Amino acid sequence: MAKIANIDLGEFPLLLAPMEDVSDPPFRALCKEQGCDMMYTEFISVEGLIRDAHKSVQKLDIYDYERPIGVQIFGAENASMMRAAEIVEEAQPEVLDINFGCPVKKVVCKMAGAGILQDIDRMVQLTKDVVDSTNLPVTVKTRLGWDENSKYIVEAAERLQDVGIKAISIHGRTRKQMYKGEADWTLIGKIKENPRMHIPVIGNGDIDSPQKAVEYKNRYGVDGIMIGRASIGYPWIFREIKHYVKTGEILPPPTIEERVDAAKRHLEFSIQWKGERLGIVEMRRHYTNYFRGFRDIKPIRGKLVTEDNPAVLFEILEFIREKYSQSIEVV
Repeated sequence: MAKIANIDLGEFPLLLAPMEDVSDPPFRALCKEQGCDMMYTEFISVEGLIRDAHKSVQKLDIYDYERPIGVQIFGAENASMMRAAEIVEEAQPEVLDINFGCPVKKVVCKMAGAGILQDIDRMVQLTKDVVDSTNLPVTVKTRLGWDENSKYIVEAAERLQDVGIKAISIHGRTRKQMYKGEADWTLIGKIKENPRMHIPVIGNGDIDSPQKAVEYKNRYGVDGIMIGRASIGYPWIFREIKHYVKTGEILPPPTIEERVDAAKRHLEFSIQWKGERLGIVEMRRHYTNYFRGFRDIKPIRGKLVTEDNPAVLFEILEFIREKYSQSIEVV
């Protein structure tokens, strides 16, 4: 049974990774329906929160059906992180998560995100300050290390636990690897084997099928799995893994009806939540996976990712339903 503080996440929880411009309320709604046990907001800049920047504050929007939910913050200054923790607490999520994993240059160069992996002492002190400044359970998401020569995650995980975090999620790559190469879970397994560790250890990286989820669960003994890129435009990954863990059966893929209905609801909520322009643009990365593998879909998908008129987009989605509803013409 995986528990973050007193939050019961069930036998083997599946978590939605916090992803910029992806894990927003419109997408989270779909993932929750498909069995995701815990979700996180997109990561939020603490400097943005403190300055009351609209985009940062808007990311604190939480709907009751999403619970339990974690708000993820990133930053490098202790005072800012502590002040942001107070602001997050007012939004009443179940969990406050610290991002020590984002590899993007503009974040890293400020020693935030994965940048802090260059200084583990600083990472531990920053975490302690956040833990001490909030009543929320604090969790951490991070990577194996800065590069091949500094994979200190086994020691770092223990030290972070000692200053009070309630769970840790680890992406099986270094910062230098970004998202390239294969995720290496061996050190994640070593953290689980450490007899001093008693908080949940969540594995992340490259889980893109039910079979792989179960294989890694058994091989590395993790308490749960966090899914990122494989869920983009494919919230059904959660129900497929759940079903396979329970029964050993592979579910058939979602029908064309399910895909079109999900894409339409996603687009509608996206426009409603972000406004028309942003709602349309930020939805575009999802279309590839919503309709992956359909015969002759490329020109239609080309229209979906270039069209700016919502009415036309809904027409295109209906056209896809009609064209493929007789038989799923998967290549």
